[in-house]
Amino acid sequence: MNDLTQLEVQIEDFVATLTLNAPPVNALTRTLNDELTLALDRISEMDEVRAVVLTGAGKVFCAGADLKGRKDVIKGPGDLPAHSRRTRECFHAIRECAKPVVVAINGAALGSGLAMAASSDILVASEKATLGMPEVDVGLLGGGRHAMRLFSHSRLRFMALTGTRVDGAEMYRLGIVEACVPPDELMPKALSIARSVASKSPIATRMFKHTLNTIEDMSLRDGYRYEQDMTAQIARTEDAKEAQRAFAEKRPPVFTGR
Repeated sequence: MNDLTQLEVQIEDFVATLTLNAPPVNALTRTLNDELTLALDRISEMDEVRAVVLTGAGKVFCAGADLKGRKDVIKGPGDLPAHSRRTRECFHAIRECAKPVVVAINGAALGSGLAMAASSDILVASEKATLGMPEVDVGLLGGGRHAMRLFSHSRLRFMALTGTRVDGAEMYRLGIVEACVPPDELMPKALSIARSVASKSPIATRMFKHTLNTIEDMSLRDGYRYEQDMTAQIARTEDAKEAQRAFAEKRPPVFTGR
């Protein structure tokens, strides 16, 4: 990961910590967009990573699209569709990463930042965190479909049509994040969750995330049938057999990822 310039990656204890680092506000530049997609695609195929923590450097998680750099990216015919495609794939790279992603929202997560948070699996927030869609104030749209995964009908439209932000305490009250903690406790909390995920069978967490993504838009009948099929598959793995042995023997399981 030494070839990345706006994304910091650290791997320890099967957890990869990805830190957005594009000063001053971690706007989603083309470089950061492409590097985040690349890093998550790599992590999907790295056995030494079983969980991911995504956060931002400084006081802002991600202030949204890089409006200042827009003119350098969109210069002629075809540039806007290509830019839109790259942006979509960045969010999908988070959602479709084979490893569960815990997002640690350290500050404002606006527009694209909100979409990143909504594309993650488990959310935790600092007391200084906010989620918002400021597009109405800059002549743009975007982020609404991702925000629908987090907010109710009225709250979402209130945010989209007024630009109002939701702070960490309110996110916790609404059940959007698992915790709202002081800034210095954010990363320890996120890493604790990620390490808990990483302690499980990597086959189980990978398949469960894939299954949850797949059944999200299915009917109850079709979704549960799919989940049953995946359960039958995972039951044949060595990790599943080890989990059952460990349970019977009242000891911690030792997973090999097979």
